[in-house]
Amino acid sequence: MNGPPNGKEFLPFAVPDIGEEGIAEACKVLRSGWVTTGPRTKRFEGAFVDFLGSECQALAVSSATAGLHLALEALGVGPGDEVVVPTYTFTATAEVVRYLGADPVFVDSEPGGFNIDPPQVAAKLSPRTRAVIPVHFSGHACRMDALARVAREHGLRVVEDAAHALPAVWHGRLIGALDTDAAVFSFYATKAITTGEGGMVVTRDEGLARRCRIMRLHGIDRDAFDRYVSNKPAWYYEVIAPGFKYNMTDIAAAIGIHQLAKLRRFHVRRVEIARRYDQGLRDLPLLLPPRPQRMADHAWHLYVIRLKSEVSISRDAFI
Repeated sequence: MNGPPNGKEFLPFAVPDIGEEGIAEACKVLRSGWVTTGPRTKRFEGAFVDFLGSECQALAVSSATAGLHLALEALGVGPGDEVVVPTYTFTATAEVVRYLGADPVFVDSEPGGFNIDPPQVAAKLSPRTRAVIPVHFSGHACRMDALARVAREHGLRVVEDAAHALPAVWHGRLIGALDTDAAVFSFYATKAITTGEGGMVVTRDEGLARRCRIMRLHGIDRDAFDRYVSNKPAWYYEVIAPGFKYNMTDIAAAIGIHQLAKLRRFHVRRVEIARRYDQGLRDLPLLLPPRPQRMADHAWHLYVIRLKSEVSISRDAFI
């Protein structure tokens, strides 16, 4: 179709708010001669840690999918293992499990919501289960206390798919600052902040961070920027594992630095819009999104409605 339907103004799903300061920062990178992983990437990682206010490490990567893959690989997930994932999510959550030759085990959503149901997680475990990937769908935090109990009781690792979850809060703590093995954020074009493509792995596990850092760039023990600023010979490095090409560029990080600085303002606006939807849709035959629990904040990446059973129109016709 060429142009908007019915001649009306087209309402896009999402338009990134980059701003002149982000554009100017990216131009500085382009003029600097250093466009791949370098000083802006390290600055963005540091700013992300500061935002979370947590004793953690942040590793910028090329996508949240890459980040999930790195985190599971660093935890030793491999052939014959099982990883519990939710039924209601994007394909990346499950496909990264298959990248490693492991098997995704699907668990349904909790009643009245979209997030994975902790009691059903416990019921699906087997001796092969190594990890669980909760997805904070639409920016609504999962019941992390219940999931943490299941993980402790059964010796499971927990990697949060936080692609929708910036800046969601659970029990007074930002997602990314919880006591899980890792949390992985997305900076895709439609997310709360964007670098065009990109993601961030956050962890408090030094060993996991070290492994992810090595594997995100071909298994090399020093990235290019470190080789150029180190006192060691610039030409010397070792390839210690068959890694991947998952690093973030400084061009993307330059945009991310200024996006992160505006995140709180973006979130305030999202909350305002969600409240307007609440009021405008409350008298219609719809199920509105679940409310966050006490001491939790919704990121409002998405505002997901459902048709009530008495509605005669089908979902597809409604859309």
